Amino acid sequence: MRTTLLIIGVVVVLAIVAILVATIGQNVAPPTTQTRTGSTQTAQTQTSQPQQKAPASYSVIIATGGTGGVYYYYGGVVAGMLKNFTNIDATSIQTAASIDNLLLIRDKSDPTKGIYYCATVLPDSAYLAYTGQDSRFKDRRAPIAIMWAMYPNYLHIVTRSDTGIKTVYDLKGKRVSTGAPGSGTEVEALLLLQVLGIDPAKDFSKWERLGAAESANALKDGAIDAYFWSGGLPTSSIVELAAALKQRGGIVLVEIPDDAINAFTQKFPGLATKGVIPKNVYGTDKDVQTLTFWNMFVCHKDMPDELAYQITKTVFEHLDILQKSVAAAKDTTLKNALLYYGGTIPYHPGALRYYKEVGALK
Repeated sequence: MRTTLLIIGVVVVLAIVAILVATIGQNVAPPTTQTRTGSTQTAQTQTSQPQQKAPASYSVIIATGGTGGVYYYYGGVVAGMLKNFTNIDATSIQTAASIDNLLLIRDKSDPTKGIYYCATVLPDSAYLAYTGQDSRFKDRRAPIAIMWAMYPNYLHIVTRSDTGIKTVYDLKGKRVSTGAPGSGTEVEALLLLQVLGIDPAKDFSKWERLGAAESANALKDGAIDAYFWSGGLPTSSIVELAAALKQRGGIVLVEIPDDAINAFTQKFPGLATKGVIPKNVYGTDKDVQTLTFWNMFVCHKDMPDELAYQITKTVFEHLDILQKSVAAAKDTTLKNALLYYGGTIPYHPGALRYYKEVGALK
């Protein structure tokens, strides 16, 4: 009897344990199942998200110019376009412009880390840095390649109607300002005078080195007879000078004749082209022939071809953005992009690949 009761008790206990185990099993999911379920949900969530861009392989820093200048805005817009439409990690930085930018390209680019500097530069500064004629690049030249020509600066030679100066040769014996020391204007003025055999220290009765506004005031006050200025059209200080001198016969823009332009372009191939300042810009009596210096967008020559190609392709496929953002960029076109092709400074092979693709270069 006791044996029978013991057997019944064991059976009851085992039944209770079985019920408890079954109940626990229904309420607790096995760890392995939880892990798989979590992985599946994560994968589905990732699939439902928009596809992300691949990590950027390169960093491109665009050196521009001073805040408020055309270089500053132009470079900033290009950097924004690259950031928005490519995987390139692009930024723009404020600088002291051309020479500073060329030093940055030479000294701060690091191909081993995928860091490349590009820049907006004046062609004369680029030429002197590339050829080592600037003292800062005598031992280590600027390792640059052109991506495209941006927009032109016009060389102005401004005088009054009463000075008798008609062409650039008439500057001999006069009081002349060649621009602020170290400026792009001074570089261009001195290169032209060098070609013409005019030594400002010997051939000018007075040699001044004044900026645009200072030169305009000196001409207005009769302290000088003429001055050089390189800039876009119109330049506000010349517009104001023309208005101030209107009752005294107005201003005259000095012409650079064909022989002087030909001599300049032969000595400095690819640096400048012939241009015209229309008479309606400053209210002069006639259109005036001069030299135009097209600003360049340049990058380190060792930039990978594919990267240079992507930069060029992105800018020209979204050119409307650049042109709406920066007025001077209206002259950044496929037609003008290759103005320096065949000159002293080479174009980057990656940029040329794009121009060939779209038929701009045969």
